[in-house]
Amino acid sequence: MAYARLTGVTHHAPENAHDSLVLFTGADSITRLIALDGTVVREWPHAGVPPRLLDPALTGGRRGDVGVQLGESGDGRGGIYANGTVGQLDWSGEVVWEWGRQAPGGAARQNHDWQLLPNGNRLLLVTVPRVVASLGITAAVGDQGLYEVDPDGAIVWQWLAGDHLDEFGFSDAGWAALRATAARDPEDPWGYLEMNSATPLGPNRWHDADPDGVFHPDNILVSFRKANVIALIDKRSGAVAWRLGPYFDEEPGAQHQRVNAHKVPRPVDQISGQHNPHLIPAGLPGAGNLLVFDNQGGAGYPPAPLGIYAGSRVLEIDPTTRQIVWQYTAEDSGRPSWTFFSSFVSNAQRLPNGNTLITEGMRGRLFQVTPQGEVVWEYHSPYEGYGVAGEPEVREPRVPGVDRLTLTPLVYRAQAVPFDWVPDRVTAVE
Repeated sequence: MAYARLTGVTHHAPENAHDSLVLFTGADSITRLIALDGTVVREWPHAGVPPRLLDPALTGGRRGDVGVQLGESGDGRGGIYANGTVGQLDWSGEVVWEWGRQAPGGAARQNHDWQLLPNGNRLLLVTVPRVVASLGITAAVGDQGLYEVDPDGAIVWQWLAGDHLDEFGFSDAGWAALRATAARDPEDPWGYLEMNSATPLGPNRWHDADPDGVFHPDNILVSFRKANVIALIDKRSGAVAWRLGPYFDEEPGAQHQRVNAHKVPRPVDQISGQHNPHLIPAGLPGAGNLLVFDNQGGAGYPPAPLGIYAGSRVLEIDPTTRQIVWQYTAEDSGRPSWTFFSSFVSNAQRLPNGNTLITEGMRGRLFQVTPQGEVVWEYHSPYEGYGVAGEPEVREPRVPGVDRLTLTPLVYRAQAVPFDWVPDRVTAVE
């Protein structure tokens, strides 16, 4: 029996919302650019994990270029192995750059994140099947890492997570849990760490104040969902130069059931299953602070203690003091914690007026909140598919813990796009 659900734009307060376009891949594996009234401005018949509409400053002034995944790897494993080629399309849909067939193993295996860099290279988060000695097993696992690829497709820099596990701060119990997990399922299609974001810091006030410190613009902020680790990679040495997680000093328990759980500033407490930590770019409110979608989904080696009343959080963190300086939870909109929850996927993006665009991914809900927690725009993706984005028509992919697939409106990550990044300006919704 089918059920009805809310779709499209369900709320819009234009006097308080920041007007922009919004890019996302639906669960039907089509990437769409919409206006805030829900009108589809442009679509591309490809998924992106994530899709990204590019700043014309990085494309020689050409507007409307988008990055998506173009081909499948053909190995049948899905997950972080699925992508064969990643590409950049112009506004008309013509391929202007593609990479993957020349990659090691003949497939890009790009997943979760990628960036076009100011020097014209691309930073790709990739999967590399290999034996990781410190896991203590002889089977190959889905190790994840980074390739920097030049415009001609040559790999000019690389970093692999499995070479740096001793820098992640695991306890003895954590190492035991990590090794047991890898041994139990070395072919896990999402990997033993599930590295889910990677972005250079870019210009920031911490580097301006201390040019010899760890916050060099070229250093790369990465996230490991299954390990509850956010780490900063020194681009020159490859070492972990700064880290948040995997463990925290506060008393264990649910984040939303504590006294002063909404008081800021306060020390960062237990994150779990987080997505897309990044420094808020220069010129935006909160610039230099770390913004992260803290899913509060099951994760950690050993598993982090979580409460009964599940709810996700968006955290803004001063990376020098490790203090939460702003947060958003459902309670900030006067709702119970469990009404805002995505145990996996999702994202948050700071907007020029101080609002934040939030992707509550597993529900396909995109919404914009003010600093005070008022929801001023809300959209529910009407586009459903089976399984996860990138595999909509596969009825039996290897998804851990799932024995049959159902329709989902899942959205991995949405992006607010300025009007002047596209060729034909879309006017504000009246």
